[in-house]
Amino acid sequence: MDDCLFCKLVAGEIPSTKVYEDDLFYAFDDIEPEAPVHTLIVPKQHFDNLQDGVPEDLLGKMLSVVPKVAALKGVGESGYRTVINTGPDSAATVEHLHIHILGGTKMGRFTFEGSARLDG
Repeated sequence: MDDCLFCKLVAGEIPSTKVYEDDLFYAFDDIEPEAPVHTLIVPKQHFDNLQDGVPEDLLGKMLSVVPKVAALKGVGESGYRTVINTGPDSAATVEHLHIHILGGTKMGRFTFEGSARLDG
């Protein structure tokens, strides 16, 4: 996709801090980290999000990259959070399927606008 930020990162048109790369995926550090470790894994093939007909085998392979990247970032043993945002209510800022890996600190519970807690 010509105007996709992540497609441009994958193509090397925009610099990024590469963490991992193989034939299908590219992982790089987020430029606006929300945790000491905040790395994104993107498929090299463009999909807007999970609603975009992503093949199941690609999702499985993408998830299998997560522990590799977590280990490279030093959070494989201590723990990390993975997030996939889909659609406008998710606060996604780039319409290219990606997995966030967040770690390097003790994580709190998610909070949501207008709601103190989901389980309370």
